[in-house]
Amino acid sequence: MPLVIRPDDLSGDATRALVAAHLAGMLENTPVESVHALDVDRLTADGITVWSAWVDDELAGIGACKDLDRDRAELKSMRVAEGFLGQGIGRAILRHIMDDARERGIRSLWLETGSTDDFVPARRLYASEGFVECPAFPPYAPDPLSTFMTRTVEAP
Repeated sequence: MPLVIRPDDLSGDATRALVAAHLAGMLENTPVESVHALDVDRLTADGITVWSAWVDDELAGIGACKDLDRDRAELKSMRVAEGFLGQGIGRAILRHIMDDARERGIRSLWLETGSTDDFVPARRLYASEGFVECPAFPPYAPDPLSTFMTRTVEAP
């Protein structure tokens, strides 16, 4: 099944619903002060690009990248739809975002994810793609419920 990853303006019902499900999922297991997922309105802000991944006409996942400055960007709102878990969709989106960052001259990518067992698959994915744990980076403060990670992006 071919996977198509494309920029998304979050105007479609499917992507809006997956963003809402992502945020709701974060709030189910994490106190609100430790949830850093963005809602649809914040994901459409300047400096943030959102991609959606599609298999035929079905939404398989989303991912976003927020520019921090001209050399650094942050991964945001990575989520794979339930029916597509374990099929490599998250890795494909992550690699797509890394390729885009490389093409735009971004030198490092950063991310915040959860530190509890619920987030082990996410942390394993990021580590397998070269991300390493690091201290909290602005605008974050250290939080025992957060794991911060970064990696360099090779020049094209």
